[in-house]
Amino acid sequence: MESGLRSVTEHVERVVALVAPLPAVRLDLVDADGATLAEDQHAHASVPPFVSAAMDGYAVRLADLPPDGAPVTLQVTGDVAAGAADGTGIGPGQAVRIMTGAPLPSGADAVVPVEHTSTGRFVAGTPRAESSVRLARRARAHVRAAGEDVARGELLARAGTAVTAATVGALAASGTVRVPVRRRPLVAVISTGAELVPVGETLGPGQITDSNGPMLAAAARAAGADVVRLGPVPDDPGALRAALDAAVQPVGDPAIRPEPGAGADLIVTAGGVSAGAADVVREVLAAAASALGGVTDADVATVAMSPGKPQALARWRGVPWLALPGNPVGAYASFELFVRPAIDLLRGLRGAGKDLLGRTCLSLHAATAWSSPAGRLQALPVRLVDGAVEPAGSHHSLSALAAADGLALVPPDVEKVRAGDVVQVLMLR
Repeated sequence: MESGLRSVTEHVERVVALVAPLPAVRLDLVDADGATLAEDQHAHASVPPFVSAAMDGYAVRLADLPPDGAPVTLQVTGDVAAGAADGTGIGPGQAVRIMTGAPLPSGADAVVPVEHTSTGRFVAGTPRAESSVRLARRARAHVRAAGEDVARGELLARAGTAVTAATVGALAASGTVRVPVRRRPLVAVISTGAELVPVGETLGPGQITDSNGPMLAAAARAAGADVVRLGPVPDDPGALRAALDAAVQPVGDPAIRPEPGAGADLIVTAGGVSAGAADVVREVLAAAASALGGVTDADVATVAMSPGKPQALARWRGVPWLALPGNPVGAYASFELFVRPAIDLLRGLRGAGKDLLGRTCLSLHAATAWSSPAGRLQALPVRLVDGAVEPAGSHHSLSALAAADGLALVPPDVEKVRAGDVVQVLMLR
């Protein structure tokens, strides 16, 4: 590793030391999608709650059907639709029309699908006309036992797992109404730079469109956070301080911030952290800790990675602040390596803070050769080619990042990746 630089692993450790899982709140199940369970969830009721038909057909007694599969004619004595009360019963030589999900009549122990009977099919909206049906024993009973899917008290989802649509369905079916969760964290994204113009505005001389703000906001949402965007702000300490103060102000929307009087849980800035004369983040960090009392735990570092070498950490009025470089590819790589683990930890996801990269890498072969800077971890946008990877373009190019399937993480002691070498790839798609 290049002398005097902080390793990526050490910087991640310092990032996760700044944050902690958010407090648990109790939400209606239908509002919990995207949040993280704060406690294990068990089934309140069995699913299904009663013995039911697995097919449309006829409920029968197996004792009435010859074991050799010979067909018999049974008297049809009634209908049972889904949602019907379980008050129907059958006796010897009888059958009952039954629909999928309907409670199995007492006395019945099997369902013969309608397509395997003399009726052939049921016509929607048509009342029962047949007084008898000819059918035979089937290999399967087509009956769902009570609790066949889920037994009451069974563990359905563990604490630390994100609530998905499937989780909502399983918990709802088993009687859950409200769940204790760690809500989606609120991330404030601020891009800095006098040259930056918001998307859609006309560019003046020397100006460029702000890409970091929208990109990092989208990345934070994809990582499971809610986002408030501020900026871009110019290279002016007062403007940056005002944006940081706005980030920590209470958010009035209870849908994203149930706790009263709270603002962002994490601040992410892009730009202004290098060693240039106009790098406003460094200036604010240097002045604010003593003069303004806004910054604590200020930590400016040069990290052994490329791109993304300049980094800074702090707390602004108690809120964790991660300052990323302005180079767009460096900013995105820094998000994946540093910001995503912080968001995972805020969300309370299982294993957050233990896997220091926050993501699982795949071991893939290099399809071609490329060079890597000595002493620094290279985060190179790569694309898949027949199961191997190759550079998607320049490591400073946004177009390469857009075309990339992942970031190849080349260790600091590797200066040349050769075709056929195994590389670790942080997948983005």
